[in-house]
Amino acid sequence: MSAQVIDGRACARTLKEGLADEVTRLAREGTRTGLATVVVGDEYASAAYERRLRRLADQLGVAYRPRSLPPGATQAELTDTIAELNADPAVSGILVLRPLPPHIDEAAVFRTLDPRKDIEAVHPENAGLLALGVPRYVPSTAASVFHLLDTWLDEAGEDRAAFYHRSLIVVVGRSNTVGKPAVALGYLREATVESVDEWADRTHGLGRHTRRADVLIVAAGKAGLIRAEHVREGAVVIDVGINPRRDADGTVRMVGDVDHDAVAPRARALTPVPGGVGPVTDVWLFRNTVHAARLLSGRPPLPGPLTRTGPTEPLLEAS
Repeated sequence: MSAQVIDGRACARTLKEGLADEVTRLAREGTRTGLATVVVGDEYASAAYERRLRRLADQLGVAYRPRSLPPGATQAELTDTIAELNADPAVSGILVLRPLPPHIDEAAVFRTLDPRKDIEAVHPENAGLLALGVPRYVPSTAASVFHLLDTWLDEAGEDRAAFYHRSLIVVVGRSNTVGKPAVALGYLREATVESVDEWADRTHGLGRHTRRADVLIVAAGKAGLIRAEHVREGAVVIDVGINPRRDADGTVRMVGDVDHDAVAPRARALTPVPGGVGPVTDVWLFRNTVHAARLLSGRPPLPGPLTRTGPTEPLLEAS
């Protein structure tokens, strides 16, 4: 067996086409769509992500307002910046890029976000709604994981409900933006879901969990963590990891949490890195931004095929 590659770039292109049409439609109706990002410091991954978002915003016709603060910025300076963006009518979505410097209280920062503009659902209100199964927004990476799974199931001729009902989903990693939301989305699909983290790896027990998975979602942030011995024959493996690796010639490239070459002969389907979850995540972030613009203007959630993704779609209107 050799795993079918789940093409995230193709999936992202389809999403992007519909999203660009929606941005144009909203603009004609007088609704502005704007994304603001806030970066503290000069961390490599954040800078690379910000550059991708800048390009995509231009392609979609979304106003983009990056804010960059120095590594020594104070908590007050950061919250003041967020307060300005909360009050800016041209901004419909706000993304605080992580990691934040250790002197910044991350949870306190997230509480200062306007929940209606919190497109990654890190504010306690939005995180709680997601946990209850009635999300206003679904964090873009977790949403993209399940959008890719749903799209692949459709293309494979599988009945989504039947597949999820019989499947065990194992999520490796428990971050607030990927691991925990992925567990919640698995619950929404009425799958059996198990969550493990780095401690299972440290105690040599990781394979006991991952080898049972029908769907293995890996978001641990550790390059090459999942090898052939961690994956059962016929599993679907979704690699969320994006880890910079510097080659001998000084070139930096991104690798996943899954050893692709080792796992591919065992898996039924596998996302590559790059070109898997990442491209869909970028577009989904703008999808959430467009959705926020609709809610802020009193419109209903996104119509038509943009919401035909099951429980990954936002379920609440503006409150």
